[in-house]
Amino acid sequence: MARPQALMIQIATGDPRPISKQIVDAVRMKIATAELEPGDQLPSVRGLAQQLTINPNTVARAYAELTAEGWLDARQGLGLYVAPPRQRLSDAERERRLDEAIQRFLHDVIALDFAPDEVQARLHHEFLALAPRKSA
Repeated sequence: MARPQALMIQIATGDPRPISKQIVDAVRMKIATAELEPGDQLPSVRGLAQQLTINPNTVARAYAELTAEGWLDARQGLGLYVAPPRQRLSDAERERRLDEAIQRFLHDVIALDFAPDEVQARLHHEFLALAPRKSA
């Protein structure tokens, strides 16, 4: 039987996102970058809550969202596991979310007064930094 994968995530108290959203985003990123692979078992709700020193209901809410979106599979009596890859959103919803994320990004970055070429170069560099983990 597989042992739970250590879930090394950090919660930032100054982050405007709710703690459950920070957990959801961290797990999604770990799956997207292949730090967590299909079949990996996640810590129990209680285990992750103790690790992060937060309320177990917060972890349960995050795990429920990830399960509903298809990122995790719940196995009765066994725990939560990373689900096999599949398209979780329709093409239209993916496009909508990309547009929304780009607009948020632009609103945050525009006031920093960087040249568009520099912003694009930095984004490209960040994507490349993620690529080795994902393709490994």
